[in-house]
Amino acid sequence: MSTMVISPVRTFDHRPARPAPPVVRLTRRGRLVVVLVGLLMVLVVGFFLGAGSVATQERGEAAPTEVVQVAPGETLWDIAGRLTATGDDVRDVMYDIKRLNALESSSLTAGQRIRVPAGG
Repeated sequence: MSTMVISPVRTFDHRPARPAPPVVRLTRRGRLVVVLVGLLMVLVVGFFLGAGSVATQERGEAAPTEVVQVAPGETLWDIAGRLTATGDDVRDVMYDIKRLNALESSSLTAGQRIRVPAGG
């Protein structure tokens, strides 16, 4: 039995060989520099996009408020429900009361005096 081997024919070309493309390898320090430059660019862009202020020179008017004394057994939901106009959400009024009084929770104590939005 005989074996036949087929190999490609090599032709000799007199053109110079192309140099291999350069390989870029970053060291740990190089990667750190690239990340820091990227973060700096994001901060600069964020600074300039967020620099537009919507504030004016005129003072705003305070929302009109009333002072209410909490009755025994009364909850913030009850007070907000009394003040809610037709179509308003009680939760929005509760949020306003909590914001006006800097309350961290919705719990109230009997006799506590709180500010509520006027005209409800």
